[in-house]
Amino acid sequence: MLKYARIEGGLHIAKNTQPRRRRANVRALERGLELLELVNDEGGIKPADAGRKLRLPRPTAHRLLETLEELGYVRRSASDNRFLVTHRTCRLSGGYDADIQIREAAGPILSRLLQELVWPTNIASYRGGIMVVRETTHQRSHLSVDRAMIGREVPMLRTACGRAYLAFCQPAERREIIDSLQTQNDPADQPYLIPEAIEKMISLARRNGFAVRHNEPYVRNTSSVAVPIIVDGEIQACLSIIWLTAAMPLTRAVKAFVPGLRTAAHDIATAVEHAQH
Repeated sequence: MLKYARIEGGLHIAKNTQPRRRRANVRALERGLELLELVNDEGGIKPADAGRKLRLPRPTAHRLLETLEELGYVRRSASDNRFLVTHRTCRLSGGYDADIQIREAAGPILSRLLQELVWPTNIASYRGGIMVVRETTHQRSHLSVDRAMIGREVPMLRTACGRAYLAFCQPAERREIIDSLQTQNDPADQPYLIPEAIEKMISLARRNGFAVRHNEPYVRNTSSVAVPIIVDGEIQACLSIIWLTAAMPLTRAVKAFVPGLRTAAHDIATAVEHAQH
């Protein structure tokens, strides 16, 4: 489309730069995806080698790799100048299917759990530095404090589900997540990013088999406890329950909720494994 601008002496036809800008954006995306695929295929690559293989100027390859690093899809090797894919990239292919399988398996199990425990439960999975609520009974529980939960993004360090995921994921993924959170430098996360606090949180959750958030600033006046959903030896999601802190002390809540949560998490994992095999 042409634009017309009135100037002294008549009309001037101005070219629309939008299509050109869109083409440039599409080309940049194509290069970024080609580069991500190359990093994955090579098992890690240096910017100079990436530029040579893709016929890109070295500064362009380096800039694209840095952008992918900022987005969490690659990371720099600690030993050399190579860029490596992260767990976020590795989970792209299977993460969506796993979420669907867990949601399909969880429906009747969560309904049973709601009848048993009354307080609302959530299933959340990890995606790019946050936990995302995939399934919930909030809309069916008369004790719910927030019914609009599907798709809700919640932080890693300030929620029981995020803490449970950190405790039971693979050590390499845990390091990547913590490094990413430190880079984001969210002031609300700072008290939890102290190395001693992280170590204590993870060791306690692993020893107990569950993680807790008890009467803390995030979602005031509530507490929660979460257990991992382990499928074929790998954590795929977390199952959590939330209650009003004033309604029940933590020790009583753990005794009342954790056995049911564990049974439900086991049943969901078993159903997913059967569906996969």
